[in-house]
Amino acid sequence: MLSELVTYLGKSLFASQNRKSALVWTAAFLLCFAMILIHVNTSHNYGASLSDFEAGKVADRDVFAEQSITYEDEYATSLRRETQERLVPAVYHYSNRTTEELRNQWKRFAAMAEIHTGESRTLSAYSRELQMEFPGEFSDDVLVLLYESQMRQTILEDCADILEMILGKGIYSVPHSGLEKRNPDVAELIRQVNSRIELERVPLVNIVTREGIASAVETAIASGSYNAAFAAIAPSILGAFLKENVFYSPEDTERRIIEARVKVEPVMRNIEQGKNIIRKGFVVSEEEMAELNILQMTLSNRDLPQILAYLLFLLMVFALLCYFSGSRVMGRKLNDRETYLVSGLSALYIGGSVLVRSIPLDSMPVSVLVPTALIMMLPAILINTRLALMMSMALPLGAFMTGSFDTSSFIFAIVSGLVASCSLQGAEKRMDLIRAGLIIAGANIIAMIAILLWQHSSIAVYPSCLFWGAFNGIASGMLVMGCLPLLEHALNAATSFRLIELSDLNTPTLKRLFTTAPGTYSHSIMVANLSEAACQDIGANSLLARVGSYYHDLGKMDNPGYFVENQTESNPHDDLAPRLSATIIRSHVKLGVEKARNLGLPREVIDIIEEHHGNSVITWFYSKALKTEDTKKAAVNMEDFCYPGNPPRSKESAVVMLADMTEAAARTISKPTALKIEKQIQELITKRVEDGQLARSELSFRDLETIKNAFVRGLAAYYHSRIEYPKIENGTESKDAAAGTVKEAAE
Repeated sequence: MLSELVTYLGKSLFASQNRKSALVWTAAFLLCFAMILIHVNTSHNYGASLSDFEAGKVADRDVFAEQSITYEDEYATSLRRETQERLVPAVYHYSNRTTEELRNQWKRFAAMAEIHTGESRTLSAYSRELQMEFPGEFSDDVLVLLYESQMRQTILEDCADILEMILGKGIYSVPHSGLEKRNPDVAELIRQVNSRIELERVPLVNIVTREGIASAVETAIASGSYNAAFAAIAPSILGAFLKENVFYSPEDTERRIIEARVKVEPVMRNIEQGKNIIRKGFVVSEEEMAELNILQMTLSNRDLPQILAYLLFLLMVFALLCYFSGSRVMGRKLNDRETYLVSGLSALYIGGSVLVRSIPLDSMPVSVLVPTALIMMLPAILINTRLALMMSMALPLGAFMTGSFDTSSFIFAIVSGLVASCSLQGAEKRMDLIRAGLIIAGANIIAMIAILLWQHSSIAVYPSCLFWGAFNGIASGMLVMGCLPLLEHALNAATSFRLIELSDLNTPTLKRLFTTAPGTYSHSIMVANLSEAACQDIGANSLLARVGSYYHDLGKMDNPGYFVENQTESNPHDDLAPRLSATIIRSHVKLGVEKARNLGLPREVIDIIEEHHGNSVITWFYSKALKTEDTKKAAVNMEDFCYPGNPPRSKESAVVMLADMTEAAARTISKPTALKIEKQIQELITKRVEDGQLARSELSFRDLETIKNAFVRGLAAYYHSRIEYPKIENGTESKDAAAGTVKEAAE
């Protein structure tokens, strides 16, 4: 069983991870286990002999429980389990097939036994036919009575009613042995009615067995208004057709026994830490000896079981961290750098908790010395809040299960970690980290007060405990400020702070874009405004969308004149073949990705650059190629006119794609109005949906409608109609006309 558990956890550890990530997690696990192993070997060793006592003799010394022990009273548990098993009823199955066969036999008998008007069968022929069909089932006397009866049809109909009633309730095939330990009062009947399974508890006194068929028939006859002639002949006739149709199921019965056994709660006993199990000068009782044996079994050879327990606990914690620290929590897998951070923080936390657990602290949880909030704030900022929440529960649990934290330390750590993970929601400024530190300090103070009250600590220890609890939170917030810039660049993470820095239009890259491609720069600013507004409305990351919009056309800086927004006079594409023009247009995506990587932009921003056109077709040059090239339509390869990117995989990337094409298309509208803009945006979005460009973006139809409304609102405000002011002349008449025009405009 132990080997199977280790194998399962080992598979979980390596599931859904590449080899490099698995090795990193394994190294972190081994580091923590080595530190625990060293600590166990250097800790206090219980070497006192507990085998010098005997029930009925006077103890020569006291024996105290040096640790709290919870153990299972196996004898009491076995009694409880045996009692529960005896309540399990025997399980029977109602056989519809057997019942139907018996009914068909009866129908054949009834058809042969009934003599129709006009038939001239003799008694001998009548008896011979029935005996041949049902050999040995009926005596000659019964057949004579049935032949000579004037109420033959009524007798057969009444017999059919009784047959149906008894078969419907079931005739049970009860085994002679094996049911002695089953419920003596009821049986469980499983019956299939059409496609429905019915379960019924049947009292054993009410079931009909093979031996009780005759009695059941007599009871049925007695309960009805039947004459004496019928009562004399019916049992002999029905006996041939009343057979067992309910059968004992040992498999289902055993399954019920197993279920009952599993549901039994073990009887647990407790030995509290410090309990005086054996008292010096007193006679040792049987109960005391039993507790002493439990204590001895627990403490003897404790190192190896403890090490194995720590190994399994640690393996489970790291398996959970490895298994859930990816797409199952965040919706994506961790990259290598993120894996290094998470595994390193996990090893640092659990290993550090092992080192500090031996530090003596009066009435103060040892976890106050561990910067739990710092460990949780870093992944919350750099990677994902949900990942930080998962770590804030898993890491303190790992320290608790490996003996580093007691209950109070575990409570303090998990409160500090959870609050730290949630306190950075919406953080965009460095000062927000100080604010988060103050929030954590407040939560630590509340948790510390609760722990001290729970421990019934004296009032004298409150000031120092509360001070260190508050210091833990404030110090964590300040340490994050120092660590964050280094880790942001090491992980190339798209944190709010990093995105705000990248959104500064005075950065050298954006200044160069403004200088070399002013039209593209203006277009990017407008796309950023549209994307930010749409992402705010649908609940996506608006800051990421703004930054991605600023840099999405970075690749146009190399050949700005080939893009229409930067052209002032001539269009160089007029002199180029459509394929060459498409190649130049397509290249700005790859060039933009290369420039973004050289600049060290976050992966999320690079994804937006790569995906803002998806793999859509450059329709203008594709159509031109179909018209101008002297070939058949099939000879023009559409792939030569497709962008080299992938369809958007995030909401932000999809919004930037829609904003990019919407802003460009809005420039082509003659005398734009809100209705014209809305119509064109709807057509563009519908086209992207039909082309499958938004299939992987997780945008819903409601999101698309919200995005459309945000675009219409922004573009309509930008392209609003303006008043044509008249020229001002020297005459009074012209001045009056201008004043009237201004007045109309004001109105």
